[in-house]
Amino acid sequence: MLITLNATQRIWAVPAVLGQVEALCALHAGLRERLEPGDGLVYLGNYMGHGAAVAETVDELLRFRADLPGIQVAHLRGAQEEMWVKLLEIQWAMRPVETYKWMMAHGVEATLRAYGGDPDEAPAKFRAGVVVTTRWTTELREAFQDHPGHYEFLHSLASAAPTSDGQLLFVNAGIDPNKPLEKQNDAFWWNAAGFEAMSGPFENFTYVIRGFDANHEGVKSGSNSITIDAASDFDGPLQATAFAPDGAILETLSS
Repeated sequence: MLITLNATQRIWAVPAVLGQVEALCALHAGLRERLEPGDGLVYLGNYMGHGAAVAETVDELLRFRADLPGIQVAHLRGAQEEMWVKLLEIQWAMRPVETYKWMMAHGVEATLRAYGGDPDEAPAKFRAGVVVTTRWTTELREAFQDHPGHYEFLHSLASAAPTSDGQLLFVNAGIDPNKPLEKQNDAFWWNAAGFEAMSGPFENFTYVIRGFDANHEGVKSGSNSITIDAASDFDGPLQATAFAPDGAILETLSS
């Protein structure tokens, strides 16, 4: 699912948050002073994972969105949210134990703990078979749904956000330059190499802008690509970037 950004002035983009609720609250305080009618605000995914305050981060995203009448707010799905969806249905995985261990190594443990799951007990549940695993995922999903708005938020996330004039495309972490936009599937989350190998425009977009770099190489720009993830590791810092409709960077805001 794509979401079109209709901002006519500036588009503020927020990179991976990764459960850093205090940094997000500080960033929101600064954005509140700067956002104007006609601006847009897009979050580029990875709200969950790694950090110690995953549920509180989602609460803050919901709260801030509700306080911004007249501003278009868009949230993209990141790799962390994609893994969380897969974990909630892991009974259908071909190799659930191996899949689970891979997810835990890539940040999902923090999300599992945030919603009441015990990372140590899960593999034994999976080895017990589909029935026991399904019971485990059902209980985990119910605990997740006990947080008002979180389930609906997760399933409303867009995969990417093009601007209405077709100049900018906002993504989570990657893209496949050899496939059309409507056939990217999971490339938005996993094909970082494709993003980094871009040697020209993707379709007719002037820039593809991503919000997460797993290598933590900082903010960087190519001829047709921009990475806005300023974090030197999974603990931040968190920096929002304001873009003009043509992709020019107008302002940055750090927390």
